[in-house]
Amino acid sequence: MNKTLIASLVASTFLLGACSQQAPTEAATAVTTTEIAPAAELGSFGIELDARDLSVKPGHDFFMYAGGTWYKNYELPSDKTRYGAFSKLADRSNEQVKAIIDELAAKTDLTGNEKLVADFYNAYMDTATLNKLGLKPIQADLDKIAAISSVANLTEVFGEAWLTGGTSTIWGGLWTNRLDPNEYQLQLGAGGIGLPDRDYYLVDSERFANIRAEYTKHIAQMLSFTGISEADATAQAKAIVALETQIAEYLWPREKRRNRDLTLNQYSREDFAAEFTGFDWDAFFASSGLKIPHINVTQPEPIKAAITLINNADLETWKAYSTYHLIANNASLLSEDIYNANFAFAGTVLNGQKEPRPRWKRAISAMASTESLGFAIGEIYTERFFPESSKEKMSELVENLRTALGERIDGLDWMGEETKVNAKAKLAAFRPKIGYPDVAIDFSGVAISADNLVGNVRNLREFFQAKDVANEMKPTDRERWGMVPQRVNAYYNSSFNEIVFPAAILQPPFFDPNADPAVNYGGIGAVIGHEMGHGFDDQGSKSDANGIQRNWWTDADRAAFEEKTQMLAAQYSAYEPIEGNFVNGQNSLGENIGDVGGLAMAYHAYKLSLNGEEAPIIDGTTGDQRFFLAWAQVWREKRTEESMLNQLRGGTHAPGRYRALAPRNHDAWYEAFDVKPGDALYLAPEDRVRIW
Repeated sequence: MNKTLIASLVASTFLLGACSQQAPTEAATAVTTTEIAPAAELGSFGIELDARDLSVKPGHDFFMYAGGTWYKNYELPSDKTRYGAFSKLADRSNEQVKAIIDELAAKTDLTGNEKLVADFYNAYMDTATLNKLGLKPIQADLDKIAAISSVANLTEVFGEAWLTGGTSTIWGGLWTNRLDPNEYQLQLGAGGIGLPDRDYYLVDSERFANIRAEYTKHIAQMLSFTGISEADATAQAKAIVALETQIAEYLWPREKRRNRDLTLNQYSREDFAAEFTGFDWDAFFASSGLKIPHINVTQPEPIKAAITLINNADLETWKAYSTYHLIANNASLLSEDIYNANFAFAGTVLNGQKEPRPRWKRAISAMASTESLGFAIGEIYTERFFPESSKEKMSELVENLRTALGERIDGLDWMGEETKVNAKAKLAAFRPKIGYPDVAIDFSGVAISADNLVGNVRNLREFFQAKDVANEMKPTDRERWGMVPQRVNAYYNSSFNEIVFPAAILQPPFFDPNADPAVNYGGIGAVIGHEMGHGFDDQGSKSDANGIQRNWWTDADRAAFEEKTQMLAAQYSAYEPIEGNFVNGQNSLGENIGDVGGLAMAYHAYKLSLNGEEAPIIDGTTGDQRFFLAWAQVWREKRTEESMLNQLRGGTHAPGRYRALAPRNHDAWYEAFDVKPGDALYLAPEDRVRIW
């Protein structure tokens, strides 16, 4: 069966030539047709060959070889911190959504979701009203903070942060029970810092010291909008940074926070209250309405440290802290002077963005989340911009990747038969979701006004929270999506063992039905493999075919697996994008396993699709070269140094420059581009990480 796999993404053909008819004779009438393959969107077959820098040897820097000419010539717009394939498609998605909204705005008889979308957008774009209001939309919440006179009052404010957009050192929400994915449970975690990561507070270097100094100035500026004196604002800002430094000291490092063994700590409500004393949990959870009896604590020691800090830190500092975060977190919904002051730090200092995005793009982003009107827009978006044929072809490709991974599991020399049986069971149980949800969200009852932006946001938060409360005792909703269709991304959900691909990512350079198959396998094929790979990465592999977190490995196989993953962690930890700042190979390990493993699966599937035949030479490139070039051009990007630092310290993915180098772990890449010992990217065969 495997040898008869058909390339699911071979270019379609259309009959474009006219039929020429002759006078009827006793013989059959001759009919001539001309079959012309429609052109790929990028280049002649799906790759921009002129983006390459042929002066760079592939084995020295594959990122620059594949896209160096583009990289040297592309000027990053002043309203962006990074630009690459994801950014390009996000811009396209935004333009398409804007066209939808402009069309709706021209109508006068809107109802249902269309009216909700138009009214929210108009409220966001009404800067004249917002500028008149200033802080008034959140004044009641500011007054409540100002009236805090006890830890009990502070606890109530923290408990309402989900609604007000404030910040709490302790957060909680409805989540899937990792030991029984058919039921919900309450998940509790620690946080509460305003900078991207604890390192920004704790690393003693000039770079981070300067950021902390700018953060202090920024906090003072935001507090000044309440009318307090400059001296008081500065004093409070210093106290807030000191308080957040204390929080940073007890928060777990990111690589520890992603360890699913350490973050699984389940309690009944009674046992939880007995273990985590000194805090009024009933008051904290009161506003949420959630009554669920099971709680999972993701960071036990930090939660206890947070309770101690809440009880012992100066109450006036907590009030200033809550005031600052309420204003900063809501800045995009308030007057332009407040937004611009917040952007000067969050956008420019932290990310190197010189000017804000156009307001209409910010409006669309505000509507695009899963707990806003993202799915209401997504219904219209997919009707107009996502052909059913793309979903069908994507489904075929997913099955090809499933077959390829199954064969690869069979051939693993480091995994025993007992573990392979469990791995194959998990692979067979993968559920793909493609394009858009099959079950639409009913937004009836949500109040959206054209002149109350903050009210709109809160009404939507209350709407989705009410849905959680209504469903918390019911079986988990497996039709629920964690991304909207117009989002350019994909994800794996370990609890449901599902791989999800929103419609917006199914476009060039990831997917083009008219591109050469090698390109589509190196693009969206490797993305599919990446998401499948998350089911078998260092953390996703801790859940079984049914999404239950349990050990389905033999001890020997797990040890062999971890030996390979640590080789990969060390490989990525050697990358140094900014002097003294390296990729965190442990924190990005899951994503790197997804990249390296996904690329191997996609290459295997591509070879199966050829049915033993050689791929043609196209524009001087072999099939293997096109496959790896497609991968590298997907990760082509340019970004500011500030954004790069943020990614290194606060993100779980390696920067695109280094994701493009995943092929150095694959033998076929060495052969395709004649990479030899002495080349900078050369790895000896025994050092190439082969996991899946």
